[in-house]
Parts: sequence; C-alpha cells; structure tokens
Amino acid sequence: MAAKIKAGSVVEMQGDEMTRVIWELIKQKLIFPYLELDLHSYDLGMENRDATDDRVTVEAAEAVNRRPLAKIVPCNFLLKELWVGVIHKTNIFSLTIPSTCSPQYKATDFVVPGPGKVEMIYTPVSGEQVKFVVHNFEGTGGVALGMYNTDKSIRDFAHSSFQMALVKCWPLYLSTKNTILKKYDGRFKDIFQEIYEKEYRAQFEAKGIWYEHRLIDDMVAQAMKSDGGFIWACKNYDGDVQSDSVAQGWLQLLHQGMMTSVFASTNTCVSMEHFGSRQGGNVTN
Repeated sequence: MAAKIKAGSVVEMQGDEMTRVIWELIKQKLIFPYLELDLHSYDLGMENRDATDDRVTVEAAEAVNRRPLAKIVPCNFLLKELWVGVIHKTNIFSLTIPSTCSPQYKATDFVVPGPGKVEMIYTPVSGEQVKFVVHNFEGTGGVALGMYNTDKSIRDFAHSSFQMALVKCWPLYLSTKNTILKKYDGRFKDIFQEIYEKEYRAQFEAKGIWYEHRLIDDMVAQAMKSDGGFIWACKNYDGDVQSDSVAQGWLQLLHQGMMTSVFASTNTCVSMEHFGSRQGGNVTN
C-alpha cells in the first residue's frame, strides 16, 4: 500500500447525533487509511458544551486561531437552543442567512434530446387541467427544469426568519428576484409580508427593528459593504452561495472563514428521529 499523505494539522469539531455517526464512518473509511493527520479533536456535542458551559467552543476556536492553515470539520448542527427545519448560517460578522427547503434538490431536470415542446400541466383534485407551454425546442434540443415550493414550507421559513430576527434583535431582509420570477418569487414576498403584518410588525417595532423585501441584486451589494448585524432570508441556492461568499470574504482578514449552522423550524427534528432510530438498532440511510 502506498505511503500515507502527510496532511498537517486539522482541528476537528465533533457534532451531535447523526453528524457524529456519519463523520466517524467517513474518517475510518475515507481519511485515516490515506492521510497522516495531526488531529486535534473537540467535542461540540450539546452535552459536553453544557458540561463545560461552552468553554469547549472557545477552546476549539482558539485551536483554529493557533493553526491558520488548519482545516475545520464543521459537523455540529445542533446548538443549545434547538430549532428545526431551516438552516441558519451565521458568519463571524453577524449576518444570518436562513435557507428555505430545497427546491433545487427536489427539482425535476432533464436533457431535451431534440425538437419538441416542453409543457407543465397542473391537474387539480377537482376542475380542469391547466397547461403551460415552457418552450418549443428546435435543432438539437436543450435542457429543462421543473421546480416547486409549498405555501406551508414558505410560511415555516418566514416564521423561522422572523423569530430569529426577534431573538437576535436584528432587522430582517428577504431577497428574491420577483422582477423576473413574478409568480414564484412573488409568492415568497407576499407570504412574508402577510405574516409580518399580522403577527410580527408590533413585536419588531417594539424592539426597534424592521422587515423589508429587497431584490437579490441590492442585497448582495448591501452585504458586501455592510458591517453586518442583520438577518438575510434567502431562497435555498442564494443562501448557500452568499453565506460561503461572506465567510470567505472574512477569511482574508481573520485567516478562517468562520460559520456556524442552526437547524430550525416549527416541525420535529429529522436528525433526532434518525438518531433515535439508530439507537433502537434500526438501519438509517
């Protein structure tokens, strides 16, 4: 067998429940057989964080700071205050980016092999079908994509974002491209505004904070010149990209792109269900 690759120092931050189980499998099967590591492990599971009054979190951060080239393994998604369903990514300059459920990951996409018509059809439980022509393809065809979201998902996303803003006492901005996706992104805008007016405006004003909808173009520019201190509610793909952009921007100043994640919503925790099932001896995916 070939000699192991010397990979230097790595600060490992162990998380909770299934993240811990999955990460252990990854290390044993894909990392340790091939890499020689100077591994510094920190248990950031909730029990140990409570037992150390979160001192272990500080020690992990200090270890990263002492090793500017260390790779951080971000396996911790459950914090002391557990919310479930939306991923809140918090960068070091206090920008929180919730991402809604994953329409891109559940989308139907395919290669159009040649000339033909791509259509979308809605068949209601009662009533007539509604048909939309997406595109009449010519020549060698192209590609097509069908994506969706539900009102319930958008409402859960909105509540999670508003509640995070109240906890942090920061203003909240929702960014969309509703000038182009008038129906799809417009639905996000309308539901957020409806919920804000009915349930959160008074609470926001009492704390001296506010909610606004902005075009994604405007919000990206604001984030780049901002000192932080606000909640940015993004659709899933926007949240993935912008949180990484912000973290890497701060890497230039702080040597590390620091970012934490909180899994949050109004439902029961999927991760906890998987972990409980595993503890009961069942096979989990």
